[in-house]
Amino acid sequence: MVPASGSPRMPDKPTLDGLEAKWSRVWDETGVYRFDRTRTRDEVYSIDTPPPTVSGSLHVGHVFSYTHTDAIARYRRMCGREVFYPMGWDDNGLPTERRVQNHFGVRCDPALPYDPDLVPPAQPAKRQIPVSRRNFIELCEELTRQDERAFEELWRLLGLSVDWSMTYQTIDAVSRTASQRAFLRNLARGEAYPAEAPTLWDVTFRTAVAQAELEDRERPGAYHRLVFRAPTGDALEIATTRPELLPACVALVAHPDDTRYTHLFGSCARTPLFGVAVPVYAHPLADPEKGSGLAMVCTFGDTTDVTWWRELRLETRPVLDWDGRFRSEPPAGIERPEGIEAYARLAGATVFTARERIVAMLRESGDLVGEPEPITHAVKFYEKGDKPLEIVTTRQWYLRNGGRDADLRGRLLARGAELAWHPAHMKVRYDNWVDGLNGDWLISRQRFFGVPVPLWYPLDEAGLPLHDKPLSPAEADLPIDPYTDVPPGYTERQRGEPGGFVGDPDVMDTWATSSLTPQIAGGWCRDEDLFARVFPMDLRPQAHEIIRTWLFSSVVRADAENDSLPFAHAAISGWILDPDRKKMSKSKGNVVTPVDLLAQHGSDAVRYWAANGRPGVDTAFDVGQMKVGRRLAIKLLNVGRFVLSIGAAEAPEAVTEPLDLALLGELAEVARAAGEAFEDYDYARALERTERFFWYFCDDYVELVKARAYGEAGDEAGAASARAALAGALSVLTRLLAPVLPFATEEVWSWWQEGSVHRADWPAPAAPAAADRALLGVASGLIAEVRRAKSAARVSMRAEVAVLTVTGDADALARITPVESDLRAAGHIARIDRVPGSGPLSVEVGLK
Repeated sequence: MVPASGSPRMPDKPTLDGLEAKWSRVWDETGVYRFDRTRTRDEVYSIDTPPPTVSGSLHVGHVFSYTHTDAIARYRRMCGREVFYPMGWDDNGLPTERRVQNHFGVRCDPALPYDPDLVPPAQPAKRQIPVSRRNFIELCEELTRQDERAFEELWRLLGLSVDWSMTYQTIDAVSRTASQRAFLRNLARGEAYPAEAPTLWDVTFRTAVAQAELEDRERPGAYHRLVFRAPTGDALEIATTRPELLPACVALVAHPDDTRYTHLFGSCARTPLFGVAVPVYAHPLADPEKGSGLAMVCTFGDTTDVTWWRELRLETRPVLDWDGRFRSEPPAGIERPEGIEAYARLAGATVFTARERIVAMLRESGDLVGEPEPITHAVKFYEKGDKPLEIVTTRQWYLRNGGRDADLRGRLLARGAELAWHPAHMKVRYDNWVDGLNGDWLISRQRFFGVPVPLWYPLDEAGLPLHDKPLSPAEADLPIDPYTDVPPGYTERQRGEPGGFVGDPDVMDTWATSSLTPQIAGGWCRDEDLFARVFPMDLRPQAHEIIRTWLFSSVVRADAENDSLPFAHAAISGWILDPDRKKMSKSKGNVVTPVDLLAQHGSDAVRYWAANGRPGVDTAFDVGQMKVGRRLAIKLLNVGRFVLSIGAAEAPEAVTEPLDLALLGELAEVARAAGEAFEDYDYARALERTERFFWYFCDDYVELVKARAYGEAGDEAGAASARAALAGALSVLTRLLAPVLPFATEEVWSWWQEGSVHRADWPAPAAPAAADRALLGVASGLIAEVRRAKSAARVSMRAEVAVLTVTGDADALARITPVESDLRAAGHIARIDRVPGSGPLSVEVGLK
């Protein structure tokens, strides 16, 4: 419809410049994207928006995947659904702590008292200064607030249609309450439990690491051949890449069928240097083809050692402390003076130094066979760490996830089958992860800025914690911090005193909170009316590499707490690849900062590039495609101005000419195909289909009917038909492009329509009954041949064509007649001759 003023509101020279600021402000002021919570659950479409990690700056990969989600949100909104689209910030966890340490030049020392007047150094020194836990947390909060403001500004610039009144932090009071409540309920149902067990450990961060956070990296190493002694005194050769763990050796193992060692099973051998008697066992995991076939079991060198230790019920002889250095005292079993003296040379050393020293001692004793054999092998790292993981025995909290429970694993696999995956093949990643679990989910971390484990422990008369008698808060008292809050029945003066209490020192893994984003954003146990309208969520958009972490953990929590899936659909994005086809990531140093891209090319152009990345497919970073997107947005402004400048207005009943009817018929098919693609969460296919037709509309149809639309032929009905078809097509195409190009489409829409295009109906036009869609192809093909001939002759497109000779079968030739007048006007053709023939049309252009 034309605005009440009666004429379009168009600028003299349409431009993309300034549209982001202009429309972001208008959308905010008018509440275009504000969620209407009066709508029923059937009318709501809820999105479990990924909360980006607040640890520096967003990169182009974020722009890529969040654009995909926004396109889907905009489509659903135009289909009449009330879209619940909040934004969260993932504040807690190691990335934030590391950023704070580097930014302020501080490190946390929980033993220090709080300093209310602390001012971090203006220029952080190389040596970080220690600060109290409370001071450290305050610095974390300060820096994340700064980052969140910058993140929101960028998201607004990109045009995310988020309701900015609905934001949350994974460390705020709402999230802490939800996370602690879920944990306490897990504990009450027996799903959460503590255990003293071998733990994957990052010696830099001094924290436990879960299976889902592991990363294999190729590293140089070496096989060292060591000589143990059999009871007979005979030499027993073993090969190991971890000779420094010799003092932690608790057994030797060989395959049950390895006849070289069957006579030793049940006996004991002695370790070199330390002279400790260790049993020799049979176990099927020992590989007869690896080394000598005889393996050294230490506590702990790798996860296979843990398996042997557990299944063979071996002793524990730990040698490494939490900092990755050798303990000052030798482990149990090292009793001989020469063994104690040998261990003393390792005490306090790093793993690397201890390896060098023990190899030197083995050479001296004659227990090293030959020289170490260099190899390259996969070593396990924490995905955010810089040093290989160690395995130490610690007390940790676990959540049951099917790793040790076949029935639960089967239930979680069934949940994965219940979920709708886009693309469908991503489900196999979920299945493989669940099938490959070898333990429960380790959720505790030895850090500071996180959601505290909400428990205290009474202390006995000796001041030792009674871990089997935890003290829990009431849900109404959440959130709590055991470091500062006091359990019921105690006073602060009893903290740390015999007969008093102590708080659990750990925080929960960031995924333990992020796994609850549907519940946190949806108002679980906080706003039950909202929760009933949005949960389970309709959509979880995310990257494929965190299916094993975020998606799976969310399924675990919702299955336990809500007996349902947390969301109905999972839309999986691929990675952004650099020119060398490598994943872009901050750790690799090959990321592109999006602010400059958005400033240079415009938000619609960058969104266009992102929307061309198909669901689940890795996509190359391509500035060239952004330039194409900018050209598309500019063309929309220009064609919109042209259509409206000639007085075009939507009037379907006025469309009578065959070519115009054919256009609307084809456009109806485009709208149907684009909507079908969006229903399948394939925004790229929707854009591709729409864009292809848009360029045909601009380059061919507009040129074909321009003269008629201006009324140059003196046919008023024909002119009205062209103008109505142009206006109808502009309306439909503007709406079809709106999910990807929100700024340019809103600008064009505002020139002649009331309200926002993003609240307009998604187009579902019916093809006119009289439409012969094949006319479009005939007209387009013939005008293209005329242009090609003029280009080859290097003459103006306005040059006269004396005769256009067209040869083809009768049906094809008959379709020229309905479009002949438009063809002759557009191509400046004096006469069109038809020559009967067979096969497709062939054309001869006779220039004057």
